[in-house]
Amino acid sequence: MTTETSHDLPHHKHPYHLVDPSPWPIVGAAAAGSMAAGGVLFMHGYGVWLLIVAMLAVLGVMAVWWRDVIREALVGYHTKVVQLGLRYGMLLFIASEVMFFFAFFWAFFTSSLFPVGGVWPPKGVHPFNPFEFPFLNTLILLCSGTTVTWAHHALLQNDRKGLVNGLLVTVILGLCFTGCQVYEYSNAAFGFRDGIYPSTFFMATGFHGFHVIIGTTFLAVCLFRAMAGQFKPEQHFGFEAAAWYWHFVDVVWLFLFICIYWWGGSGATYE
Repeated sequence: MTTETSHDLPHHKHPYHLVDPSPWPIVGAAAAGSMAAGGVLFMHGYGVWLLIVAMLAVLGVMAVWWRDVIREALVGYHTKVVQLGLRYGMLLFIASEVMFFFAFFWAFFTSSLFPVGGVWPPKGVHPFNPFEFPFLNTLILLCSGTTVTWAHHALLQNDRKGLVNGLLVTVILGLCFTGCQVYEYSNAAFGFRDGIYPSTFFMATGFHGFHVIIGTTFLAVCLFRAMAGQFKPEQHFGFEAAAWYWHFVDVVWLFLFICIYWWGGSGATYE
């Protein structure tokens, strides 16, 4: 991989970056469309191979497309103006994710504040004790938020060892969170189809778990880049975006823990 700087590039009359023609947008769109079709077919009892192949294709496109973006950064195309645009883009993406989770919270509160039968959780549903595995996962994510901040401060001080160690611990904590949630789901006293409470519970916490997996992958890539020495104190937006996303995941979990695990299950018989 090239490590040229902006001084090695031809002279530009503007600070913007006009991207080179790329096959990945059209290939990614085809893969995503195939994955959607495979998902619909799978829900009707067939099409599993289309779903699997399309998912692998989407992951492959994501890998090579973001590889190209990293290369653009390394050769100096990500000027201050370009980085500003990337920051706005990441902030708007996180804002869209906030609205995504807002919909799940809306569904949960609508169902819980005006429950059918006047009881919430519904009779026969035994939710998780919030101060067992959910509380452990809360501590894990809060600790991971401090370790990613440690890594960021180490980077700003040009402390490569602190950066790598902080990212490594954060990735390990992210994997621990996912492992705990898998164990929690496997021991749930209710299933996804057992009513409105299980449906809203699994949709909200499950999508959050999916975001944790994405964030852990994001940080793992940053870890490998940090080990390769690709981040500098004055230019490290890739890591900065990963840290923003991870803090967003932390905050969403706090709302999930308080609203769904604690308040949403209060007064019920725990499993």
